[in-house]
Parts: sequence; C-alpha cells; structure tokens
Amino acid sequence: MRLEPGDDVLVTVEAHLVNALGADSGRASVTFLGVQRIDVLRFGPRPDGSVVYATLGASRAPMAEPTAMLADPVAGPRVELVLALDEPRDSVLRALAVVAAVPSVEGLVLRPGGTVELGQPLWDGSDVTSVLLGEPSHVPDLVLDGGRDPVRFLTVTPAAGGSTLES
Repeated sequence: MRLEPGDDVLVTVEAHLVNALGADSGRASVTFLGVQRIDVLRFGPRPDGSVVYATLGASRAPMAEPTAMLADPVAGPRVELVLALDEPRDSVLRALAVVAAVPSVEGLVLRPGGTVELGQPLWDGSDVTSVLLGEPSHVPDLVLDGGRDPVRFLTVTPAAGGSTLES
C-alpha cells in the first residue's frame, strides 16, 4: 500500500478521535475531483441516542491563506470538523465532507466564527443550508511533531440562515 503525503497525520488524527470519542460505528468516504479523499466517521448512537460525526482528511495538509503566494507544506493551521446531533442523520456525511474540502477547493482557511453556505440541505429533510464553525468542544486539539501546527477539531453547528461562503 502506497502512503500519500499527509497519511501519517491522518493515522494520528484517527487514533486521537477514537481516544476522545470511542470506537467509530461507521464511516463513509467522499471524493471530489482534484481533492484527496475525505472520510466522515460516525460515533454512536450513544445511550442517549445522540451521534457525533467527525471528518478525517481535511488535516492531511495545512491550510493556506488565499493571499499566500506559496503554501507551506509543513506549517499552517489544520482542522477537522465535529458535528453532534440528537439522533443519527447519516445523510449529513456528504455535506460535512463538502465543508471539510473547502480549504482545498476554495482555498479558504476554516476557523472559529466562520460560516459555510452549502447550497443544499445539511441532511435529508432539513431546511438548514449553512453551518457555523466554532471552537473545539468534543475533541481537544492534537499536537503534531515535526514543527507542524496542531490539528483543531472545530465544532459544526447548523445555522438557520445562510449567507455567502466565508471562513
């Protein structure tokens, strides 16, 4: 099996997610043209019926500011996304992968306080078409070695009204 650049980060991130949330109960892989695969892991349902979804793939490489002439392959912010719901809604998997791919596709940096307009429902039957990114709450930051910035696990909150893509 051939390892791609950043796969070592993903192995560490997955172990960190499992340590924080327990064993995953399923996963889906989503690919977009020109972007490396994004996985979305499901944790739960928990005894209260809630489910936590987390992306795995956005942190493969650091994000770069859109005005940067050249992206640094080592230094720069890295994120994954975490969404907690009261009940399983597996149709959210693709939408989460879309948000996680924004840095690669749109060249934007995801950070707390940013919003992402999806242009489609967050999950089947939902009227929500945008999300607000918040400070990590379910999973602590993951410190990486080799001078790399830590991985932050931004909380995703469904937002009632959408606007333009911002982060």
